[in-house]
Amino acid sequence: MGRLFREFSMVLVIAIALSTLISLTLTPMMAAKLIKRRTDASHGRLYIWSERLFETVQHGYSKVLDRILNHRLLTLAVFALTIAATAWLFIAIPKGFFPEQDTGFIDGLSQASPEVSYAKMVELQERLSKVILKDPAVYSVFMDTGGGNGGNALNQGHVNITLKPKSERSVSAKEVMSRLKPELAKVEGIELFMNPAQDINIGARPARTQYQFTLEDSNVQELSQWVPKVMDAFKSVPQITDIASDQQKVAPTLNLTIDRAAASLYGVEIQTIDDTLYDAFGQRQVSQFTTQTDTFHVVLEVLPNLQHDLQTLDRLSVKATDGTLIPLSNLARWTTEKVAPVSINHQGQFPATTISFNLARGASLGTATENVKAAFQKLQAPQSLTGSFSGSAQAFEESLSTVPLLIGASLVIVYLILGILYESFIHPLTILSTLPSAALGALVALKLAGMDFGLVAMIGVILLIGIVKKNGIMLVDFALEAEASGASHLDAIRQAALLRFRPIIMTTMTAILGGIPLMISHGTGAEIRQPLGYAIVGGLIVSQLLTLFTTPVIYLTLASLVRQPRGETKEPEIALASGAG
Repeated sequence: MGRLFREFSMVLVIAIALSTLISLTLTPMMAAKLIKRRTDASHGRLYIWSERLFETVQHGYSKVLDRILNHRLLTLAVFALTIAATAWLFIAIPKGFFPEQDTGFIDGLSQASPEVSYAKMVELQERLSKVILKDPAVYSVFMDTGGGNGGNALNQGHVNITLKPKSERSVSAKEVMSRLKPELAKVEGIELFMNPAQDINIGARPARTQYQFTLEDSNVQELSQWVPKVMDAFKSVPQITDIASDQQKVAPTLNLTIDRAAASLYGVEIQTIDDTLYDAFGQRQVSQFTTQTDTFHVVLEVLPNLQHDLQTLDRLSVKATDGTLIPLSNLARWTTEKVAPVSINHQGQFPATTISFNLARGASLGTATENVKAAFQKLQAPQSLTGSFSGSAQAFEESLSTVPLLIGASLVIVYLILGILYESFIHPLTILSTLPSAALGALVALKLAGMDFGLVAMIGVILLIGIVKKNGIMLVDFALEAEASGASHLDAIRQAALLRFRPIIMTTMTAILGGIPLMISHGTGAEIRQPLGYAIVGGLIVSQLLTLFTTPVIYLTLASLVRQPRGETKEPEIALASGAG
């Protein structure tokens, strides 16, 4: 998570530093050379039409502003309601992590019965492939077998589905998954878990579906008993679906016990017995040869038809140190009555089982994680059994808990910097008063668009802190200069609002036009960019509507709390420098 914010902040800092350098050097030179004194020269129709439109808007703004300044208490009440609405909407809006993208790929993990053979697993995989390729939105399928969480489980495999470009299909990756599920369920003997591939995966771990909840217990038997109970409880949570577990405890097991005394008597080393069994059943690669176009691996094993027959063990012989072949049955005993887990996974030092799930359509990750935790707590599991989110769900929990702290730290830093520049405790508050309306606009835009408040939207809110507060800076800066020239608080802020109306409108419209392409983007993976565009555009529009009226009233209210001693005179140059910050 920190690396993402570091890259974002470094790009922002470097861009601002270069912009500052150009603004202090190139821009004054261009202004001196290019800006000309206004004359009575004729202008085009577009210029005349735009100027008349602007003058009409400015005149209307002037009338409304005068009324607003005469009803300060009502304006302050509206400002207070804005803060309250922002806080309420921040709590109420669904929380998410990264927006779920449609990248044109679907990742899948197939699982068959633990006792399935490699040849049977390949056959089942091919049956899945035929069903998937029938879907009109699918372009190709790639599969491999034997890649479970442990890396060598033959009853598991990976399925990578490539979809056609968005322009050639009318459904999303999520809809393709929903369409494939009932058809894949008809394939007996194997199950396929799918989730849409994402560009950014944080804290990801091998799992059947997108989000994970891990159970830990020092007692393996207790862990095995409680996993089905927890899964049944999670099935009652409407926000999640495709619930699966990596626990496989019904694999048939062959236990082979070596008679060490007999092995010593015949002169057979234990390692030799181990190597013989691996040569027969482990697919040992003993060589490879390469042609002009291909590379072939030479694998040592018994014939495939003998690998599934227990009597094959009776036919194996082990070489003693003197070269004599000793039947394996003289050196070992084997039984097949028991069943055992395919593998025992661990998290840290304790046995662990991961329960994975996908989000139901229209559900938010924040609501889902809250309900999952509540369902687990209702079970009143033993104290030795602990449950916690892992992978992406864990990263989401950690990031969500730090969002208020991150935004609060940003506001504190901005307040301190503005306080130093203006040498005032009051004026930074006037500038920061522009932020609640921006946050409200961002949250409303996300809500109307049906999007969660996630990491990308939070980056948009942090950007708004920098974009929106410049409106307040322009107003306060001009008002302080006007007061230094002898104007009253009311006249100063009114002049500032009217004279800074044009640059405020221009810079805000520029930022809005920069955010619209992000908001309406529709290419592959565009879902991750859209919340940023909605947050910026919505925040700027609402902030523009409210800031131009509330900021002057807040300036007057706070300025009335700090009155300059009468009769005190200051040098104009010093007053202007102080007012400019």
